[in-house]
Amino acid sequence: MDSAPGLVKVFAAATVLRRGATMLLDQLYPPTCLACQRPVSQAHSLCPECFAQLRPISAPYCPVLGIPFAIDLGKGALSAEAIAEPPPFDRARAALVYNDAARRIVSRLKYGDHPELARFCARLMASAGRDLWDGNPVLMPVPLHFTRRIERRYNQSEELARALGKLLHLDCDPHLARRQRRTRQQVGLSGDQRRRNVSGAFSAHPDLLARLRGRRVVIVDDVLTTGSTVNALTNALKRVGVHQIDVMTFARVVIGLDLPI
Repeated sequence: MDSAPGLVKVFAAATVLRRGATMLLDQLYPPTCLACQRPVSQAHSLCPECFAQLRPISAPYCPVLGIPFAIDLGKGALSAEAIAEPPPFDRARAALVYNDAARRIVSRLKYGDHPELARFCARLMASAGRDLWDGNPVLMPVPLHFTRRIERRYNQSEELARALGKLLHLDCDPHLARRQRRTRQQVGLSGDQRRRNVSGAFSAHPDLLARLRGRRVVIVDDVLTTGSTVNALTNALKRVGVHQIDVMTFARVVIGLDLPI
C-alpha cells in the first residue's frame, strides 16, 4: 500500500503543531529586539530604531583590512593601516562598523548568555564575507581558554563559526588551535598591551595540516579591534605551515569612532 498520502498528512500536522507552538511561545514570551530588548514583531530581529543605527561595511574598502573608505580610491588601494603595518593574514572582512548598536549585540552574545544571537550575526557576516567563501575554506573560531569557557558556558566565536558553517555549508573546526594560557581581558588595554597580552597564547593542533587537507582557514571572531588576537592566532597557524588565512568578524573598530572596546 502506498504510504505517501499518510506521510504527507503527518508532515502537515507536524507543521501546524510547530506553528501553533511558536505562536503560543510568542504570546507567553513576546519577541524582543536583539539590541535594546524592546518588543518586536519577529523573533531574532532588531527594532526599527536599532536597525537604523547599524553601519554595514560595503565597498569601497581596503582589500586587506576591510576598513571602509569614504570615497573610492581605485582598485587595489590600501588603507594607511595596511601599508604601515601589514597583517600576517591575507584578508579581513567585517559585517558592521563597531558602534553602540553593534556593541549591544556583541555584549549580549558574549556576556549575556544569549548564544542564539549568533544566528542573526552570521546572516550579516555571510553576506559581508562573500569573497572569502570560495574554495571551501574551513571556519575556525578564536579559541577561549578552558576556564573562561566554563565561566561563560560557551565560546561566542565558536557559536558564530558554527552558525556561519550551517548557512554556507562549510566545515567548522574549533580544534585547529587552542589557547594554551589564560590571557587578560583585552578591554581597556592599549594596542601594545594587547599584543603582549596574547603573544604566545595560542598553539596549533599537532595534526593541523592533515585536518585541513590543503584548504584555506577563515578565522571567525566577534570584533576586530587592533587585530592583536587574530594576528597571534595567525602566527601560530603559520608556524606549522598554514599559508592561506583570512579573518571574518561580526564588527570591526574604525578609527575615529570613540567607543568602549
